[in-house]
Amino acid sequence: MLRRYEAAWLPHDVMAGLVLTTMLVPVGIAYAVASGLPGICGLYATIVPLLVYALFGPSRILVLGPDSSLAPVILAVVLPLSGGDAMRAVALAGMMAVVSGLVCILIGLARLGFVTELLSKPIRYGYMNGIALTVLISQLPKLFGFSIDGDGPLRELLEIAQSVLGGAANWTAFAVGAGTLALILLFKRFERVPGILIAVVGATLVVGAFGLDESAGVKVLGPLPQGLPSFALPWIDPADLGQVLIGGCAVAMVAFADTSVLSRTYAARTRSPVDPNQEMVGLGAANLAAGLFQGFPISSSSSRTPVAEAAGARTQLTGVVGALAVALLLVVAPNLLANLPSSALAAVVIAAAIGLFEFRDLRRIFRIQQWEFWLSMVCFVGVAVFGVIPGIGLAILIAVIEFLWDGWRPHYAVMGRVDGVRGYHDVKRYPEARLVPGLVLFRWDAPLFFANAELFRQRVLEAVAQSPTPVRRLVVAAEPVTSIDVTSADMLARLERELRAEGIDLRFAEMKDPVKDKLKRFELLERFGAASFHPTVGAAVDAYLEEHAVDWKP
Repeated sequence: MLRRYEAAWLPHDVMAGLVLTTMLVPVGIAYAVASGLPGICGLYATIVPLLVYALFGPSRILVLGPDSSLAPVILAVVLPLSGGDAMRAVALAGMMAVVSGLVCILIGLARLGFVTELLSKPIRYGYMNGIALTVLISQLPKLFGFSIDGDGPLRELLEIAQSVLGGAANWTAFAVGAGTLALILLFKRFERVPGILIAVVGATLVVGAFGLDESAGVKVLGPLPQGLPSFALPWIDPADLGQVLIGGCAVAMVAFADTSVLSRTYAARTRSPVDPNQEMVGLGAANLAAGLFQGFPISSSSSRTPVAEAAGARTQLTGVVGALAVALLLVVAPNLLANLPSSALAAVVIAAAIGLFEFRDLRRIFRIQQWEFWLSMVCFVGVAVFGVIPGIGLAILIAVIEFLWDGWRPHYAVMGRVDGVRGYHDVKRYPEARLVPGLVLFRWDAPLFFANAELFRQRVLEAVAQSPTPVRRLVVAAEPVTSIDVTSADMLARLERELRAEGIDLRFAEMKDPVKDKLKRFELLERFGAASFHPTVGAAVDAYLEEHAVDWKP
């Protein structure tokens, strides 16, 4: 990038980096607190990943850092295992970042970036809506100025209601937080206005000027440690390793799903293609570095990246400037945000959670494909009821089932000739189609694999049994069959024996060469013989008519 860097870009990148800093500081601190960690960790997890991603990441303007969608996943692991010990919480979150980073790097090096496509859009909407609800509920106690011990979103919501009705709320803290949230939402429509900075600075000045931390019991951030993050291996108890590994993998799943979508979006807008595998390496390296420098898992940001773009960012130098500006703040003025109220930080996270919800496109999906809408709802309920990590696991399981179901029960057709229409077509769609006497043309619209092999055999035998004339040959129109495995190959051998016993030849048309290569490897190509494979369905029909002297006009 530096070799191609143009001098005219420098003022834009520097200015965009300074504008970006106004969001990096309050948001980084807010997401750290939301993750059950000291606020300073949010700044450490901002500085280091931005610098590392500038070296390894392929996207020109993508901004990485603490993210609201990861906060509940981190909290779900850190909160029960840390036992209230801040240093232990930092080590646990750091090890989660290391695990997440290694997983993403391995995915990138193995060129498995395509796995981000395995979660369909409705399923992604479901788990992201569930995460958004979880984040929002987790911040309500801080907004009201108290703390709870609830386990799970629904239990937390019940305990919050009981606490508010029981008089535990600090209404001064709530007023500060609610006012901050209102300002953030009000300024959100103006892309070039730093609404978060204005709201957070305003709340900090009000609390400091009136001494609300002492007079009204409003909780504040307090002074931050002075200095830059230092290298530290995140040592954890071996007994905690299982939960950390699961949490780290869950974080990686959410992070690279979000990052891949955002990366492709901005690659299209800036007309700069991005290698998804290199994107995984960049994300993984940033997470790994965050874990080794007292940070926690990070992802791409759908709120800070647009700010960088709107401010005129041209390259990753914008992120470097932002990181250096945050570092300078820690060295020169660490006490600048000492009076920042916790309810204002909660408002920042709540505003981000509100932005995660997706309703408009779900209404469209409900209108055009209701079963996918209900899949989304199942994922949403799974996250909201069982928690983030089990909910993400449920989303992955549903995605696998959805993928298998499409191949398990695919469309198939018996084909005939339709006058006035070229080719051969499904007789169910064209009841007037003419069948070739003694010939069944059967099309299977899916790969052949273990889950649908027996169904394929059953449907073929049904087509033979339902033929209006005695069948002498069955031709499988194999153009839609993109793959075959050992189970389905053994099924074809069995089917060929069964049909031959009934005096029926089994032939194939339009089979792809890679599938033929597999049949050869499975020792079926020689068994069927070269004459059993036809280049087109029309050629297969012509060969049958000629061999059996059937008087039929195509």
